[in-house]
Amino acid sequence: MAKDKDDAPKPKDPIKKLRKLIRNAPVAMLTTVGADGSLRSRPMATPDADFDGELWFFTRYHSPKSEEIQENQKVNVTYASRKNDRYLSVSGRAALVRDPAKVKELWRGALKQWFPEGKKDPELALLKVTVDRAEYWDADANRMVDLPRIVRQEKDKERENEKRGTARRPDPVEAPTQGGAMG
Repeated sequence: MAKDKDDAPKPKDPIKKLRKLIRNAPVAMLTTVGADGSLRSRPMATPDADFDGELWFFTRYHSPKSEEIQENQKVNVTYASRKNDRYLSVSGRAALVRDPAKVKELWRGALKQWFPEGKKDPELALLKVTVDRAEYWDADANRMVDLPRIVRQEKDKERENEKRGTARRPDPVEAPTQGGAMG
């Protein structure tokens, strides 16, 4: 592990470290910013997927959560496991995505309790959180460890993709309407 200026150990690969911390965490708390500036948090089921710099969640397309994300893409996602002494805070930018291939990749049967029509549910959408920064509790060192290099790694990847001509375009999103299911 590398060390920062206060001699605290830092993982060499922050994405790999986050992947390990998130693995087997069935629920995260997603915090959005309301129209009035207040913070709103709610539990979100964590799909079984390898973390690669983005977090994915299933959501209803027309919901207060979706409306809040349309207005302000900044979110925070937290994971906690008292049993494993594992605490993680992730900040990033959220976007609503409608991608049937990604839905198929991430879908699991337990989601039918929220989306009774399954993968074909017209309200089904994905929430993609592109991670900017993360920090976690290092129980052995009794301190928080900051993983700010994620942003730099992601920007390096974007620059490399631009050089190759494979840069990703933003996901198209329709504006949600008022009302709908609770987020």
